[in-house]
Amino acid sequence: MRVTVFGATGGIGRHVVQQLLDAGHHVTALVRSPAKISLAHPGLTLITGQLSDRTALTQAVTGADAVISALGPSLKRSARGTQLADGTRTLVAVMDEQKLTRFIGLATPSLADPRDKPHWKHKVLPAMAKAMFPGALREMKSMTAAVTSSGLDYTIARITNPTNKPATGRIRAGFLGHDKVGSAMTRADIATFLVSQLTDTRCQRAMPAISN
Repeated sequence: MRVTVFGATGGIGRHVVQQLLDAGHHVTALVRSPAKISLAHPGLTLITGQLSDRTALTQAVTGADAVISALGPSLKRSARGTQLADGTRTLVAVMDEQKLTRFIGLATPSLADPRDKPHWKHKVLPAMAKAMFPGALREMKSMTAAVTSSGLDYTIARITNPTNKPATGRIRAGFLGHDKVGSAMTRADIATFLVSQLTDTRCQRAMPAISN
């Protein structure tokens, strides 16, 4: 498959790119700083640009079969603006123009899925995020709404505590109040879940919570 990756230079995105290439997919990555990717591979195409650059977005997704976004908002309290949410809205519009429907991305259990049942995370996590990362929470809500309110065939994985530990191969996915899903998860395993959604149809138009 031809897969466009956003956030390819981040902790999760690097694993996504490597796993896609290892599986034989062709990867196009939109990056602000190509120098941050030391990987050289015949199946990897880098496009320099930002999420606000509609021309670069169009170039990145043209001909793609799916988009995987490992983007997330800055957790710095000093962060300002809505660049991520604005860029996601532009991306959704460009995908619509290109007749590209498959979107796989990330969010947090601070945001609920309609399939969830009442759960302590619905109360605790939004309160913590609002107190500690108010800007990040606003960005996450807006970028997620841009995707879920569209006609895209999306899967948005909700993660709580990503770690840099080695991959475990153990992945739990489900909905709060229904399934036994924890909090911690290695970035490598998060990437594995995202890549698996290219062929797994069980979580389409849903936001499963995932963990190890």
